[in-house]
Amino acid sequence: MTVCTGNICRSPMAEIVLRDRLDAAGLGDQVVVDSSGISDEEHGRPVDRRARDILAAHGYPVGDGHRARQVRATDLPARDLVLAMTAQHARALRRLAGSGDVADRVVMYRSFDPAAPVVAPGQPEHVLDVDDPWYGGPENFETCLAEVEAAADGVVAHVRAALAARDGAPTA
Repeated sequence: MTVCTGNICRSPMAEIVLRDRLDAAGLGDQVVVDSSGISDEEHGRPVDRRARDILAAHGYPVGDGHRARQVRATDLPARDLVLAMTAQHARALRRLAGSGDVADRVVMYRSFDPAAPVVAPGQPEHVLDVDDPWYGGPENFETCLAEVEAAADGVVAHVRAALAARDGAPTA
């Protein structure tokens, strides 16, 4: 699950890119990818028009049928990986999850980008925030998509390894 603020820009963009990359890697039928938001302010709304435009310009599906929804505590135990778009989202998700295994599944999305800064345990995660394009123009949505794409292959590699470990197969 990818998670941002309102579930109309960053998290659906990441959901769409990850689905595309997982399908290309032959994992699409083994993995469910969805998205949600910390806030309910955009509940029921489609993917933002500007995000749709950028996705389409880059050859991705535009999220037809997507409706924004707020993440619930009951969503988290069913997810093997919860990808937060910002440190603020990660903190909110960890509070929602409580302590233990479920909270440990909350990971910063950009931590999978090989060019992103490495954040040691206990260090501030905000350097891994995916830029919020909401208040900007097309260039901000381009930046957001670039950050999402830069981490997507790392997420796919992580998922592939997790599936192999679950199934007892060697990782490649």
